[in-house]
Amino acid sequence: MLSKSKFYLNYIVKISIGVVILFGLNASSSKMETYSTNENVNKSVDLGAMAIYINKEEEAKANEEALQTYLWGSLDSYTGDLTGYGADCPACSGHLACTGLDVSDGTDTYIDNTYGEVNIVASSSNLPCGSIIRFESSRISDKPIVAIVLDRGVLGNDIDLLTPSEEYAYKYVGRSSITYDVLRFGWEK
Repeated sequence: MLSKSKFYLNYIVKISIGVVILFGLNASSSKMETYSTNENVNKSVDLGAMAIYINKEEEAKANEEALQTYLWGSLDSYTGDLTGYGADCPACSGHLACTGLDVSDGTDTYIDNTYGEVNIVASSSNLPCGSIIRFESSRISDKPIVAIVLDRGVLGNDIDLLTPSEEYAYKYVGRSSITYDVLRFGWEK
């Protein structure tokens, strides 16, 4: 059960959203007010501040959904081959296709705003740049591996894990069949 203050706040938010929509539909008005008065609770609401509040709430909800997806579920699952590669491979430029980021120094992780430090993988265009995946490979780690698609160069549902060097990829990753979960399709919008 909602407390009175939460009930009134919820009511004010709903009224304010209605006012914003109403003003948005009435575009012929040359001057729009930035405050709304709700006679039922005798409060004035700054619509600009309310819009900022609503945006922050939506952002918090999106972050919570991302966390829940990460912890509990996926948007989709695929099966393909996992291989490894280093930026020093003969056909590699040392720059990632999706961002142009130079990884020739052995960089193999990326800091994502939502998922934190994640591994970097190459995929086909089946997964948009910025997609987040999670998979398990006992050859690499005893914990699930979370990675972001920042490079291209493989076919179908295969995944190519960026490693510090080609030698490392050959020694520790090799080739194996995996099933991976997609936690996010492409960059956040």
